Amino acid sequence: MSEAMRRAPLEIVEHALACARKAGAGAADALLIQGDTLEARVRGEEIDFVKQARERVLGLRALMPGDAGARSALTSTSDLTDAAVARMAEETVTLARATAEDPAAGLPEEPFASDWQGLDLGLSAAEDRSVSAEARIEDARRAEAAARQADPRIVNSEGSQVSSDFAQVVYGNSAGFLGAYETASHAIFSEPIARQDGSMQRDYWMSVAHRLAALEDPASVGRRAAARALRRLGASPVPTCEVPVIFDPITAASLLRHLVACVSGYAVYRQSSFLAGKLGERVASACVSVIDDGRLPGGLGSRPFDGEGLPTRRNIVIERGRLATYLLDSYAARKVGGRSTGNAVRSAGSPPSVGATNLWLEPGERSLEEIVADTPRGLLVTELIGMGFNPVTGDYSRGAAGLWIEAGALTRPVEEITIAGNLGDMLADIDAIGSDLLWLSRVAAPSLRVARMTVAGAA
Repeated sequence: MSEAMRRAPLEIVEHALACARKAGAGAADALLIQGDTLEARVRGEEIDFVKQARERVLGLRALMPGDAGARSALTSTSDLTDAAVARMAEETVTLARATAEDPAAGLPEEPFASDWQGLDLGLSAAEDRSVSAEARIEDARRAEAAARQADPRIVNSEGSQVSSDFAQVVYGNSAGFLGAYETASHAIFSEPIARQDGSMQRDYWMSVAHRLAALEDPASVGRRAAARALRRLGASPVPTCEVPVIFDPITAASLLRHLVACVSGYAVYRQSSFLAGKLGERVASACVSVIDDGRLPGGLGSRPFDGEGLPTRRNIVIERGRLATYLLDSYAARKVGGRSTGNAVRSAGSPPSVGATNLWLEPGERSLEEIVADTPRGLLVTELIGMGFNPVTGDYSRGAAGLWIEAGALTRPVEEITIAGNLGDMLADIDAIGSDLLWLSRVAAPSLRVARMTVAGAA
């Protein structure tokens, strides 16, 4: 066994910090990520690919104090021998001395997480480590078979895919914090293709969880994916109009991701967000409350401490329509004059930045079916295409597909249309929120209805 493999992960981080101090760093932090990944895809009856990988990467950031702020640099390596880490530390300090001083750079000044060892956030299950690649491939086979057997009009697929990721994260800094946690992520995905009368359509369904036992049954994933593809057959544009637009949980989550970009402290201090300077103001409908909680049990983004060692926490981003906080790491907090919200994220090869932990729109009490029934005429969006959003102005325009609503009923599939508006106006015009909150990533939403948007389709 090699020297690097024998050394415990916490010892590697402690060694990196000691080397940085020996090389002359005024302050330093280090992040070690050890991961094991399995991916497999089945198409028809054939295994399309199987991928297994193991990664160990150490990132080291050195900070050098100056008259007008700190100078900083970051490097990373997968060579974890003592000699290689020592060389990296010397190179990192040399690079830091050559950078410009930044008054906002530095380690956090807030208290670091002290309770991480006693937390059980449900981030993994020990028994999942022993699940074989063959068992996960069989899950993909079951999803693929269920999708293809759901209806004769399912004629092909882009495949059914599974993945399992296990990671150990160790972070430490020269201010005395050293912490570690383990996390896992499992997923199953199916994307069948339907054909009828010369029309071909595809759609997907998926399930994601920290524990294999929490995943949706593979056959159910395949059947739901098939149903979504089948309902798109025969789709066509609609005439350009202004109508209420309902976003299903998958597409509604994309609106929340745009919001995350706009409440990031980095976007705020750079004045690249239409929400800059609006803290405390009404920015959405009174029925809109948005929460970010890094300690949500079983949450896909849960963790006991953030990328700077600060405790994660529950943050109310929008409270009944009013913007209550921006999301901040320590750098952005210094820039905007606030305090970190525990939202620092980073990889081994990059410095801290701001990201959501588990961010969601608080669900309402009505089902999607009830919201549709309450919509005389409009559009239910089930897929969004393109990246037409400007965070500076809030202008929003994206290609879309979905189902047309007449007299409170879904009548026909729609495609080759564009929906347009302004995210600020859209948030203010949300007049219905569903009860169907769906977690497929760290950002989630239930279905929601925007009272009026432009739908551009056939002339």
